[in-house]
Amino acid sequence: MLLVVSSRPVADADLVWPVRNDQLGQMATFRFPSSSFDPTTGVASFDYELDGPTGTLTFTETVTFPMPAVAPTAARLDAFHRVLSLLHLVAGVSYYKAAAPPRLELPAPVATAVVDYITAIYTKGLAEYAYRNDLPHVLSLVPAVPGTAEPVPAVPELTEGRPLSAVGGGKDSIVTLETLRGGGFDPVPFSVNPNPIITAVNEASGAPALAARRRLDPLLLELNAEGARNGHIPVTAINSLIAVATAVLRGLGPVVMSNERSASDPNLIWNGHEINHQWSKGVEAEGLLRDALAAHAGLVDPYFSLLRTLSELHIAKLFAGFTGYDDVVTSCNQAFKLSNATTRWCGHCPKCRFVFLAMAPFMSPERLVRIFGTDLFADPAQIPGYLEILGIDGHKPFECVGEVEESLVALGLLSRQPAWAGAPVVMALVGAVPQEAWAAASDSEVFTPGGPHFVPAPYAKLLP
Repeated sequence: MLLVVSSRPVADADLVWPVRNDQLGQMATFRFPSSSFDPTTGVASFDYELDGPTGTLTFTETVTFPMPAVAPTAARLDAFHRVLSLLHLVAGVSYYKAAAPPRLELPAPVATAVVDYITAIYTKGLAEYAYRNDLPHVLSLVPAVPGTAEPVPAVPELTEGRPLSAVGGGKDSIVTLETLRGGGFDPVPFSVNPNPIITAVNEASGAPALAARRRLDPLLLELNAEGARNGHIPVTAINSLIAVATAVLRGLGPVVMSNERSASDPNLIWNGHEINHQWSKGVEAEGLLRDALAAHAGLVDPYFSLLRTLSELHIAKLFAGFTGYDDVVTSCNQAFKLSNATTRWCGHCPKCRFVFLAMAPFMSPERLVRIFGTDLFADPAQIPGYLEILGIDGHKPFECVGEVEESLVALGLLSRQPAWAGAPVVMALVGAVPQEAWAAASDSEVFTPGGPHFVPAPYAKLLP
C-alpha cells in the first residue's frame, strides 16, 4: 500500500534535524571547486564548498583506491579520471545536505546524460531527506551548468574482463557472487570500507577481494553533531561509482550489483513526488548511471544488477541453497553501526523482520534461528513492526525491505507449513491480514522474474 502524504506529518517531528546556526541556514550555493588524484598512493581528493553571505565552508573528501600492480593503459587511465569526475559530483550530496542551499553549480560542461543523472541524485536521491526535513525545494533542484559537452566515443573493451561483484555482507550479494561463480565468470568481490562482517563474508567465499576506502571530511561530522541538517543520502550511487572506477583502473569488467526489483518501489508520495528510501538501488537510478557513464567515459555495459528481475522472496529462496554463509551473513543495517562485530542482527529493525520473514519459508526454524541468534516469530513485541511490513499499519518502512505483496506471500507460505504455522507471531499476523489483501497477493507474480533490467545476455542466462 502506497501512502500519499500532502505535508510532513507531526509524528515525524522527532526525525527533523535543526539547522546548526545562521551561517548554515543562509548558505546560498553549493560548488565543486576542484579534485585531484595521486597515482603513487591511490588517493583521490574531492573538494566542496558551501557559500553564503555569512561566509564559506569548505570540505575535502578522500577515496583510496586499490592500485594495480601494472600501470593501466592510457585509455583506461582517461576513463578512470572521467569516472572520478562523476564521483566528485555524486559524493557531494553528503555535504550539500548540511545546508541544502537553493543553488547547485556544476564545475564544467558535461553531457546531457550527466546533467540528468546529477539532477536525479540531488532530487530523487535526497527525496527522503527532503521529506524528513520538510524541504520541498530540494525535490525541484535544477543544477546550474556552464555548458553542454558532447558524449565521448564508446570504448567497449574497457568493460571486458572479470566482473567486479559488490559485496555488502547480505543474502543478495552472496547470491550474486555465487551465481557468477557457478556460471564460470570468476568474479572479484569488492567493498567500500569493509568492516569485519563483510571481511568474514569475503573469507567464507574463498575469493581474494578488493576494497576501497572512503573518508568523509571531519568537519561534516562536527556539523552533524552540532545540529546541521542530516538524513538519508543515495550512498549506493557513491559506492557504485567507486566500484566502477576501481574496475576500470584495474582492468576488470563490469560492476555487478545485487539490487532487486522491489528497490524501485516507493515508500510514499509527498507533495506529488515519490519518496523512495532505496531510490539509488532502483532501476531508474541504474539506467541513469549507465547513460552517464556511457556519455562521459565511453563505458559500455559497465554496471548492472544481476538480480534486478527477482523479488526479495525469490532471492531468499536462492540464498537458502548456499549454506556456507550461515555463520557470517547479515542484512541488518543496525549491525553495521555496532562496535561489536559479532552481533550480526539487532533483531529489532524492519530489515531484520523482513529478512527473517523472507527466509523462513525456505529454511527450518533451527537453521534460521541459528543464523539470526534469536526467533523473531516467538516474540509478540515484533507484531507492530510486521504489520507495517505487511501494509496493514502505516507506510512501507524507510528501510531496504521488500514489497507488501511478497511479504504477504511469505506469510501465506508459512501459514501452510507445520514447522512455522504455530509460531505466535505467525498466527497473530495471519489473523490480522484482511481477506482482500490475501486475494491481491500472488505467489506466481512474486516468483516469476520480470520488469525492466539491464543485464547483458551472457549474464542473464545465469538466473533461474
